[in-house]
Amino acid sequence: MKRTVETVLFWGAFALLWEYGVALSGVRSYLMPPLSKVLAAGWEQRELLLAECWVTLLEVLAGFVLAVAGGVVLGVAIHFNAFARRTLYPFITALQSMPKIALAPLMIVWFGYGFASKLASTFLFAFFPLVIATLGGLSGIAANLDEHFRALGASRWDTLLRLQLPSALPSFVDGVKIAMPLAVIGAIVGEFIGAEKGLGHLMTLATANAQTDLMFAAILAITLLASLLYWAVEVASRAVWWRGKSA
Repeated sequence: MKRTVETVLFWGAFALLWEYGVALSGVRSYLMPPLSKVLAAGWEQRELLLAECWVTLLEVLAGFVLAVAGGVVLGVAIHFNAFARRTLYPFITALQSMPKIALAPLMIVWFGYGFASKLASTFLFAFFPLVIATLGGLSGIAANLDEHFRALGASRWDTLLRLQLPSALPSFVDGVKIAMPLAVIGAIVGEFIGAEKGLGHLMTLATANAQTDLMFAAILAITLLASLLYWAVEVASRAVWWRGKSA
Protein backbone atom coordinates (compact mmCIF):
# COMPACT_ATOMS: atom_id res chain seq x y z
CA MET A 1 0.00 0.00 0.00
CA LYS A 2 2.79 2.40 0.90
CA ARG A 3 4.58 1.77 -2.39
CA THR A 4 1.36 2.40 -4.33
CA VAL A 5 0.78 5.69 -2.53
CA GLU A 6 4.36 6.78 -3.14
CA THR A 7 4.08 5.94 -6.83
CA VAL A 8 0.78 7.81 -7.20
CA LEU A 9 2.17 10.85 -5.36
CA PHE A 10 5.31 10.90 -7.50
CA TRP A 11 3.46 10.78 -10.82
CA GLY A 12 0.85 13.22 -9.56
CA ALA A 13 3.60 15.69 -8.66
CA PHE A 14 5.21 15.14 -12.06
CA ALA A 15 1.90 15.82 -13.83
CA LEU A 16 1.31 19.01 -11.82
CA LEU A 17 4.86 20.20 -12.48
CA TRP A 18 4.41 19.63 -16.20
CA GLU A 19 0.98 21.27 -16.32
CA TYR A 20 1.71 24.38 -14.30
CA GLY A 21 5.44 24.61 -14.85
CA VAL A 22 4.88 25.35 -18.53
CA ALA A 23 2.44 28.17 -17.74
CA LEU A 24 4.60 29.69 -15.03
CA SER A 25 7.75 29.56 -17.14
CA GLY A 26 6.09 31.43 -19.99
CA VAL A 27 7.14 28.86 -22.58
CA ARG A 28 4.92 28.99 -25.65
CA SER A 29 2.61 26.00 -26.02
CA TYR A 30 3.85 25.18 -29.51
CA LEU A 31 7.28 24.59 -27.99
CA MET A 32 6.20 22.76 -24.84
CA PRO A 33 2.47 22.13 -24.52
CA PRO A 34 0.97 21.61 -21.05
CA LEU A 35 0.00 18.08 -20.11
CA SER A 36 -3.73 18.81 -20.41
CA LYS A 37 -3.29 19.86 -24.04
CA VAL A 38 -1.22 16.75 -24.77
CA LEU A 39 -3.85 14.49 -23.22
CA ALA A 40 -6.61 16.29 -25.12
CA ALA A 41 -4.77 15.80 -28.41
CA GLY A 42 -4.22 12.14 -27.57
CA TRP A 43 -7.91 11.65 -26.82
CA GLU A 44 -9.00 13.40 -30.01
CA GLN A 45 -6.64 11.27 -32.08
CA ARG A 46 -7.07 8.09 -30.02
CA GLU A 47 -8.13 5.94 -32.97
CA LEU A 48 -5.11 7.06 -34.99
CA LEU A 49 -2.79 6.54 -32.02
CA LEU A 50 -4.13 3.05 -31.39
CA ALA A 51 -3.76 2.09 -35.06
CA GLU A 52 -0.18 3.37 -35.24
CA CYS A 53 0.64 1.79 -31.86
CA TRP A 54 -0.53 -1.58 -33.16
CA VAL A 55 1.82 -1.28 -36.16
CA THR A 56 4.77 -0.44 -33.93
CA LEU A 57 3.89 -3.24 -31.50
CA LEU A 58 3.95 -5.83 -34.28
CA GLU A 59 7.34 -4.56 -35.45
CA VAL A 60 8.73 -4.69 -31.91
CA LEU A 61 7.45 -8.18 -31.13
CA ALA A 62 8.59 -9.67 -34.44
CA GLY A 63 12.06 -8.14 -34.23
CA PHE A 64 12.38 -9.05 -30.57
CA VAL A 65 11.48 -12.70 -31.16
CA LEU A 66 14.08 -12.91 -33.93
CA ALA A 67 16.65 -11.24 -31.68
CA VAL A 68 15.96 -13.70 -28.86
CA ALA A 69 16.24 -16.70 -31.15
CA GLY A 70 19.35 -15.40 -32.88
CA GLY A 71 20.98 -14.24 -29.66
CA VAL A 72 20.54 -17.59 -27.94
CA VAL A 73 21.73 -19.65 -30.91
CA LEU A 74 24.74 -17.44 -31.55
CA GLY A 75 25.59 -17.17 -27.85
CA VAL A 76 25.59 -20.96 -27.51
CA ALA A 77 27.64 -21.35 -30.70
CA ILE A 78 30.26 -18.83 -29.56
CA HIS A 79 30.49 -20.43 -26.13
CA PHE A 80 31.07 -23.97 -27.41
CA ASN A 81 32.90 -23.34 -30.68
CA ALA A 82 36.40 -21.87 -30.65
CA PHE A 83 36.22 -20.87 -34.33
CA ALA A 84 32.98 -18.95 -33.74
CA ARG A 85 34.55 -17.29 -30.71
CA ARG A 86 37.51 -16.10 -32.78
CA THR A 87 35.48 -14.91 -35.77
CA LEU A 88 31.82 -14.20 -35.02
CA TYR A 89 32.29 -12.65 -31.60
CA PRO A 90 34.67 -9.87 -32.78
CA PHE A 91 32.39 -9.25 -35.75
CA ILE A 92 29.31 -8.87 -33.52
CA THR A 93 31.24 -6.60 -31.16
CA ALA A 94 32.31 -4.42 -34.10
CA LEU A 95 28.73 -4.29 -35.37
CA GLN A 96 27.52 -3.24 -31.92
CA SER A 97 30.05 -0.40 -31.82
CA MET A 98 28.52 1.15 -34.94
CA PRO A 99 25.82 3.78 -34.31
CA LYS A 100 22.59 1.97 -35.19
CA ILE A 101 20.91 5.11 -36.45
CA ALA A 102 23.63 5.30 -39.12
CA LEU A 103 22.64 1.83 -40.30
CA ALA A 104 18.91 2.62 -40.44
CA PRO A 105 19.06 4.35 -43.85
CA LEU A 106 20.85 1.30 -45.19
CA MET A 107 17.96 -0.84 -43.98
CA ILE A 108 15.65 1.33 -46.09
CA VAL A 109 17.88 0.88 -49.15
CA TRP A 110 18.01 -2.89 -48.70
CA PHE A 111 14.46 -3.63 -47.52
CA GLY A 112 12.37 -0.63 -48.54
CA TYR A 113 9.88 1.40 -46.53
CA GLY A 114 7.74 -1.54 -45.42
CA PHE A 115 7.73 -3.92 -42.50
CA ALA A 116 11.04 -5.64 -43.30
CA SER A 117 13.23 -2.58 -42.71
CA LYS A 118 11.65 -1.96 -39.28
CA LEU A 119 12.10 -5.63 -38.45
CA ALA A 120 15.80 -5.40 -39.31
CA SER A 121 16.25 -2.21 -37.27
CA THR A 122 14.51 -3.72 -34.25
CA PHE A 123 16.60 -6.86 -34.52
CA LEU A 124 19.88 -4.91 -34.66
CA PHE A 125 19.05 -2.89 -31.54
CA ALA A 126 17.96 -5.88 -29.43
CA PHE A 127 20.36 -8.57 -30.65
CA PHE A 128 23.66 -7.80 -28.91
CA PRO A 129 22.46 -7.74 -25.26
CA LEU A 130 20.92 -11.18 -25.74
CA VAL A 131 24.15 -12.63 -27.13
CA ILE A 132 26.15 -11.19 -24.23
CA ALA A 133 23.58 -12.33 -21.65
CA THR A 134 23.60 -15.88 -23.04
CA LEU A 135 27.39 -15.97 -23.07
CA GLY A 136 27.60 -14.61 -19.54
CA GLY A 137 25.12 -17.15 -18.24
CA LEU A 138 26.88 -20.08 -19.86
CA SER A 139 30.31 -18.89 -18.72
CA GLY A 140 29.17 -18.41 -15.13
CA ILE A 141 28.32 -22.05 -14.45
CA ALA A 142 30.33 -23.54 -11.57
CA ALA A 143 33.08 -25.82 -12.85
CA ASN A 144 32.33 -28.50 -10.25
CA LEU A 145 28.79 -28.91 -11.59
CA ASP A 146 30.07 -29.42 -15.12
CA GLU A 147 32.60 -31.96 -13.84
CA HIS A 148 29.85 -33.73 -11.91
CA PHE A 149 27.77 -34.16 -15.08
CA ARG A 150 30.78 -35.51 -16.95
CA ALA A 151 31.50 -37.95 -14.10
CA LEU A 152 27.94 -39.24 -14.43
CA GLY A 153 28.50 -39.89 -18.11
CA ALA A 154 26.06 -37.25 -19.34
CA SER A 155 26.32 -36.41 -23.02
CA ARG A 156 27.13 -32.90 -24.17
CA TRP A 157 23.52 -32.43 -25.26
CA ASP A 158 22.15 -33.58 -21.89
CA THR A 159 24.58 -31.30 -20.08
CA LEU A 160 23.44 -28.37 -22.22
CA LEU A 161 19.73 -29.01 -21.66
CA ARG A 162 19.80 -30.06 -18.01
CA LEU A 163 22.58 -27.91 -16.58
CA GLN A 164 23.92 -25.14 -18.76
CA LEU A 165 20.78 -23.60 -20.22
CA PRO A 166 18.80 -23.69 -16.92
CA SER A 167 21.80 -22.21 -15.08
CA ALA A 168 22.09 -19.45 -17.70
CA LEU A 169 18.44 -18.42 -17.35
CA PRO A 170 18.95 -15.64 -14.73
CA SER A 171 21.53 -13.90 -16.90
CA PHE A 172 19.44 -14.46 -20.01
CA VAL A 173 16.30 -12.93 -18.46
CA ASP A 174 18.31 -9.87 -17.43
CA GLY A 175 19.43 -9.60 -21.05
CA VAL A 176 15.82 -9.84 -22.20
CA LYS A 177 14.90 -6.97 -19.86
CA ILE A 178 17.61 -4.83 -21.41
CA ALA A 179 16.76 -5.83 -24.97
CA MET A 180 13.01 -5.17 -24.81
CA PRO A 181 13.21 -1.34 -24.50
CA LEU A 182 15.98 -1.35 -27.10
CA ALA A 183 13.65 -3.21 -29.47
CA VAL A 184 11.11 -0.39 -29.10
CA ILE A 185 13.83 2.17 -29.82
CA GLY A 186 14.90 0.20 -32.88
CA ALA A 187 11.39 0.15 -34.30
CA ILE A 188 10.93 3.89 -33.72
CA VAL A 189 14.31 4.71 -35.31
CA GLY A 190 13.35 2.63 -38.35
CA GLU A 191 10.05 4.52 -38.59
CA PHE A 192 11.83 7.86 -38.29
CA ILE A 193 14.08 7.11 -41.25
CA GLY A 194 11.36 5.89 -43.56
CA ALA A 195 7.92 4.46 -42.92
CA GLU A 196 4.32 4.74 -43.97
CA LYS A 197 2.84 3.75 -40.59
CA GLY A 198 3.77 3.54 -36.90
CA LEU A 199 4.22 5.87 -33.95
CA GLY A 200 7.59 7.08 -35.21
CA HIS A 201 6.00 7.97 -38.54
CA LEU A 202 3.19 9.77 -36.70
CA MET A 203 5.76 11.81 -34.75
CA THR A 204 7.45 12.80 -37.99
CA LEU A 205 4.15 13.96 -39.50
CA ALA A 206 3.17 15.84 -36.34
CA THR A 207 6.52 17.62 -36.30
CA ALA A 208 6.21 18.59 -39.98
CA ASN A 209 2.71 20.00 -39.30
CA ALA A 210 3.81 21.81 -36.12
CA GLN A 211 1.42 19.68 -34.02
CA THR A 212 3.58 19.60 -30.92
CA ASP A 213 0.76 18.39 -28.70
CA LEU A 214 0.17 15.36 -30.95
CA MET A 215 3.91 14.69 -31.08
CA PHE A 216 4.05 14.61 -27.27
CA ALA A 217 0.98 12.36 -27.23
CA ALA A 218 2.84 9.95 -29.52
CA ILE A 219 5.87 10.11 -27.22
CA LEU A 220 3.66 9.21 -24.26
CA ALA A 221 2.20 6.33 -26.26
CA ILE A 222 5.70 5.04 -27.05
CA THR A 223 6.70 5.33 -23.41
CA LEU A 224 3.58 3.48 -22.29
CA LEU A 225 4.15 0.75 -24.89
CA ALA A 226 7.77 0.23 -23.81
CA SER A 227 6.78 0.20 -20.13
CA LEU A 228 4.02 -2.36 -20.67
CA LEU A 229 6.34 -4.65 -22.65
CA TYR A 230 9.02 -4.39 -19.98
CA TRP A 231 6.41 -5.13 -17.32
CA ALA A 232 5.29 -8.20 -19.28
CA VAL A 233 8.89 -9.48 -19.32
CA GLU A 234 9.20 -8.79 -15.60
CA VAL A 235 5.99 -10.72 -14.84
CA ALA A 236 7.15 -13.62 -17.00
CA SER A 237 10.49 -13.71 -15.19
CA ARG A 238 8.74 -13.97 -11.83
CA ALA A 239 7.06 -17.16 -13.03
CA VAL A 240 10.44 -18.88 -13.35
CA TRP A 241 11.18 -21.01 -10.31
CA TRP A 242 14.65 -19.61 -9.56
CA ARG A 243 13.31 -16.08 -9.33
CA GLY A 244 10.59 -16.78 -6.78
CA LYS A 245 9.34 -13.79 -4.86
CA SER A 246 12.65 -11.99 -4.83
CA ALA A 247 12.48 -10.95 -8.49
